Amino acid sequence: MNLNHTGGTVNPHREAPKGYVHGHSRRELERLQDQASTLADLLHHDTCYPAGSRVLEAGCGVGAQTCILARRSPDALFTSVDVSADAIAEARESLTRQGIANVTFRQADIFHLPFGRESFDHVFVCFLLEHLPDPVGALTCLKDVLKPGGTITVIEGDHGSAFFHPDSREARQAIGCLVEIQQRMGGNALIGRELFHLMHDAGFSSVRVSPRFVYADGNRPDLVKGFTKNTFTAMVEGVAEKVRELGPMDPGAWQRGIRDLYRTAGPGGTFCYTFFKATGVAVLPKVNPLTS
Repeated sequence: MNLNHTGGTVNPHREAPKGYVHGHSRRELERLQDQASTLADLLHHDTCYPAGSRVLEAGCGVGAQTCILARRSPDALFTSVDVSADAIAEARESLTRQGIANVTFRQADIFHLPFGRESFDHVFVCFLLEHLPDPVGALTCLKDVLKPGGTITVIEGDHGSAFFHPDSREARQAIGCLVEIQQRMGGNALIGRELFHLMHDAGFSSVRVSPRFVYADGNRPDLVKGFTKNTFTAMVEGVAEKVRELGPMDPGAWQRGIRDLYRTAGPGGTFCYTFFKATGVAVLPKVNPLTS
């Protein structure tokens, strides 16, 4: 996602993000869909919302995660927002094709949400905070629209958790280029490890974080194709233009690094990566025993 959130109540002077590091190509759309379908059970098997509950999905993008959420909780009512009108149009069309009818889409900036306080029972955030200069501010704004006692679920990756065989210095440098470029654009590709303290700093209670490991080898061809090749390596390869533009790595070494990442999806190759899924609760107001 690419949220333009200058202004707002948390910090009116914070820096706006400089763009979505992965771009908006058709290939990126396919990558997001591959990622969502490949990781659906790993990330969402324990996400289910009660019938009639109101759920806000923040930064829905093209709806790759939305359809999974809506199918797993068919009797919940989802409102999915994104700052991009084009992404909203793509998401709406995708869910219409699939016959999913329990989602309402709104174009909105999460720092200026068009909802009153305590409008939702639950909030869901996936692969959004990594792109924001002020993730605590974003979480605080989302907490404001939650009912007291309502829950939030946040999922993020951490590119520092990528381990693979055959090992390659240039492949690790290529991943490091993505981390550096995302940092230059105001984001944090290593944010998964920080979710616990970010949610505490935003004022959530009962914060719990669980690591979700992806391990792909020749015995898991679906993960080799869906994650190692079509999700992770495609994501790193997708910033090739920015690598040429910004020059954090020699172009020849970059190409060898991408080649070596693809090699981990070949015979004898292995790949491991960790996502982090955090949950928290909007703090209930304190009760004064003298007035209750």
